[in-house]
Amino acid sequence: MDDDQFRIETRSIHAGQEPDEETGALMTPIHANSTFEQDAPGDHRGYEYSRTGNPTRTDLEENLASLEGAEYGRCFASGMASINTVLNLLEAGDHVVTGNDVYGGTHRIFTQVYEDYDLEFSFVDMTDLEAIEEAFRPETELLWLETPTNPLMSIVDIEGAAEIAHDHDALCAIDNTFATPYLQNPLELGADVVSHSLTKYLGGHSDVVGGALLTNDEDLDEEFGFYQNSVGATPGPFESFLVLRGTKTLPVRMDRHCKNASEIASWLEDHPDVERVYYPGLDSHPGHELAAEQMDDFGGMLSFELDASLEEASEVVSSTEVFTLAESLGGVESLIEQPAPMTHAAIPREERLEAGLKDSLIRVSVGIEHVDDLIADLEGAFEAALN
Repeated sequence: MDDDQFRIETRSIHAGQEPDEETGALMTPIHANSTFEQDAPGDHRGYEYSRTGNPTRTDLEENLASLEGAEYGRCFASGMASINTVLNLLEAGDHVVTGNDVYGGTHRIFTQVYEDYDLEFSFVDMTDLEAIEEAFRPETELLWLETPTNPLMSIVDIEGAAEIAHDHDALCAIDNTFATPYLQNPLELGADVVSHSLTKYLGGHSDVVGGALLTNDEDLDEEFGFYQNSVGATPGPFESFLVLRGTKTLPVRMDRHCKNASEIASWLEDHPDVERVYYPGLDSHPGHELAAEQMDDFGGMLSFELDASLEEASEVVSSTEVFTLAESLGGVESLIEQPAPMTHAAIPREERLEAGLKDSLIRVSVGIEHVDDLIADLEGAFEAALN
């Protein structure tokens, strides 16, 4: 498929996928093989061992690269495996600049794994380009971004941040999981690498775990491929098939996610028990104008602070019926969670509070159910827990 000819709604269904030449099967076959026949020693037909490469995974990598506007794509066993692969590029003594409200799992691998290997990390307010600039050192090799951030939904100026990284000869990598390639394409704005947790919106059905790295840099892609094969954190063919099934409906799902989230955010903003709503689609959001410039819509994720204690907020997230109390996000079903004791528990409380992650903060992954049912469910949880 010529990617330049078709829009993302069409590419999500067809890119990287052709009917099977032998059988005409429309859906990508699940190549459940660990090894492949060779015509002679070292003479194979493109595949030799499934850790190194698998036809189903190749189809997924080509599909994701097309959606993200990338030349190259590599898939991994989880989103954290993809982040780990970027960190594999670094050496002892290197320095990384990143956000002060990054995903808790990212914070954990930075501070509890790679700091032990003599890497240093500076956590700064990514919405402040001057703060990013000031955090750079001669040994800085990587700028790691999220936008929107998790869980405060802050919006980072991708183009401005990438320029700072490149001025310092550093890589700029962005976790684009929240926005998805349907809403935002960081490579077009200057990023070198885009990371995704395929577990979330790209899979879309809470039934698969995976990760991906996309880039236009051939040398970077070759390095990612080396670590992909050497470390072995690769998805199996069935997982690859499930994500390919998910990407087919990404555009229609994201349209509904965004619509529902926008209505719920507006409702929450007017609710007497809610102190603050974090959703870039609201005019009150400090990053609203920037989000409107670099995103095609505002996403299905939002957070809000209650006028309540940690315990009362815990009672709210435990009292819903339609929203499921669970970690993760991006599935068709709505999820609700409390970052302090759940997704961001790995971050020390003092650091969380300094970054603005209050104990009463609640994060919501808005699904594609009827929005009136979702609002009624939240209202019922507020009444049960707070009144």
